[in-house]
Amino acid sequence: MTDITTSREAVRTIRGAVLPVAGTWDIDPGHADLAFTGRHFMVTKVRGRFTDVRGAITVAEDITQSTVEVVIGMASVESGNPTRDEHLRSAEMFDVERYPEATFRSTSVDWSGTTGAVHGDLTIHGVTRPVVLDVSFEGHVRDPWGGDRAIFSAATRVNREDFDITWNVALEAGGVLVSKEVDITIEMETVLRADL
Repeated sequence: MTDITTSREAVRTIRGAVLPVAGTWDIDPGHADLAFTGRHFMVTKVRGRFTDVRGAITVAEDITQSTVEVVIGMASVESGNPTRDEHLRSAEMFDVERYPEATFRSTSVDWSGTTGAVHGDLTIHGVTRPVVLDVSFEGHVRDPWGGDRAIFSAATRVNREDFDITWNVALEAGGVLVSKEVDITIEMETVLRADL
């Protein structure tokens, strides 16, 4: 028997874990941080982020039937260095003129307590590959305007060459200028959509 009780309007308790209620939770672009970390000279960590992140999480009554759709505006990349940002936008890297958006669409969800694995298709640079996001539900707050917000974090690692982003420079001492593997972390607030 499943133990489900409502703790308040926007959250519920499922087997001891407080989770969002079923409904559509829209990503708040102003409070969504999609960051990436790679290596420069195979040693130095270089970080960047995308500021244009949109989409929604549709939480189902059965949490494992939930879905996620995210759209990332690739031209919104920021790394703290304008010259590097222009290179990231160029045809050698993200090629934002030809591929202005990246997308993630979930295909299945495994969930236990307040954490889970969200399997999905990530499309970058016109190439789609399966990835798994390690996701945590961080909690719920009611904002000063009466909106209910669910906060999530997620992380994964991808090989950029899997998405045909292959630009690099070989180093005399061995290795390459820019790492192939890139760590992605996501922190986002979502807002429960009002019933129409």
